[in-house]
Amino acid sequence: MELSSQIAWLFILAIPIACIAWTVTHEEIFKEPREYCVKCSHKAKTMASRKFFYLFTCEYCFSHYITAIMLIITGYKLLLDDWRGYLIGGFALVFVANVYMSLFGLIRVDLRKERIEAEIEEARKKGG
Repeated sequence: MELSSQIAWLFILAIPIACIAWTVTHEEIFKEPREYCVKCSHKAKTMASRKFFYLFTCEYCFSHYITAIMLIITGYKLLLDDWRGYLIGGFALVFVANVYMSLFGLIRVDLRKERIEAEIEEARKKGG
């Protein structure tokens, strides 16, 4: 595959990785399973169990596993056509996906701040 195609794949394939990792580790739809995993990651008896449950609560950790699955599904390789291409591609995908999640997190914080400020302003108008 041409380098320009590999780069395009990198930035496009990182989108579903970021989406899946963010949704599982942050969104309301997975709240109950995530809370269970948080509890188990703190109270499990073995270190392996604690680490297993922790991976479902950390978007960075979880993105590595989603990336591995996507590499298996797509066969994506970056720069080299052997196993090293999978390794380079995998870490590059994790990096880009986490940049996407960081940007999304910043946007959400900013939107939440604007919503709270609008609610405060609305309350002032009603109260004053």
